[in-house]
Amino acid sequence: MSDANFTKAVEQRRTFAIISHPDAGKTTITEKLLLLGQLIQVAGSVKGKKADRHATSDWMTMEQERGISVTSSVMQFPYKERIVNLLDTPGHEDFSEDTYRTLTAVDSALMIVDGAKGVEARTIKLMEVCRLRDTP
Repeated sequence: MSDANFTKAVEQRRTFAIISHPDAGKTTITEKLLLLGQLIQVAGSVKGKKADRHATSDWMTMEQERGISVTSSVMQFPYKERIVNLLDTPGHEDFSEDTYRTLTAVDSALMIVDGAKGVEARTIKLMEVCRLRDTP
């Protein structure tokens, strides 16, 4: 690949992460974006216990059984003139290192706040990490 082609490919790519405290709806938003990006035909359900349809980003057996994200998942799809890399991150504090590592590789982050729970300590910590790294 020539330098010009490489530069063009990089300029077309946008990478962002969806972050929040646990159970705020990260994976649900991810499924909706995948549906709108026409990567999937039907959005999966974020449910624990023997659900018939699971979220696309919950690929590990434990994630499907428990209805939680244990590791970050990366999905890529074209949108208009761009290639979108969408990173769905785990929300639980036990898996926070994976989320922090993911934030080093993104152009921006989308913070989801659960209206019923409000801003939690984990939400504040994630915003601090984004501010320290100048992540919009």
